[in-house]
Amino acid sequence: MLMEVENSKYLYTIGEVAGILGESVSLVRFWSNEFDKFVHPKRNAKGNRLFTVEDLEMFKQIHHLVKVEGLTLQGTAKRLRADRKEVVDKVKVLETLRKIRQQLSEVRSSL
Repeated sequence: MLMEVENSKYLYTIGEVAGILGESVSLVRFWSNEFDKFVHPKRNAKGNRLFTVEDLEMFKQIHHLVKVEGLTLQGTAKRLRADRKEVVDKVKVLETLRKIRQQLSEVRSSL
């Protein structure tokens, strides 16, 4: 289950973040550069970006605002500065609903 994997890790590679979001690595890299006030990647010895759980949560919020709500990059940054708690709550509710849907699908297929 995805949640177990997310909770057991401290740092995520850019590829892992892209996989969790269902987006390309180049888009995650772009968002990392564009939203540098909100996302603070660490760098390993090779210089690769490593993201914390907090960064991952921020990427989920950015993803929601850009892909679901259709905001521009400027609109997304403005919304994150102004209504961050509302965005966090909305993303958590949507993730919970997706997990419930997945579990219901698994139950249905096992019947």
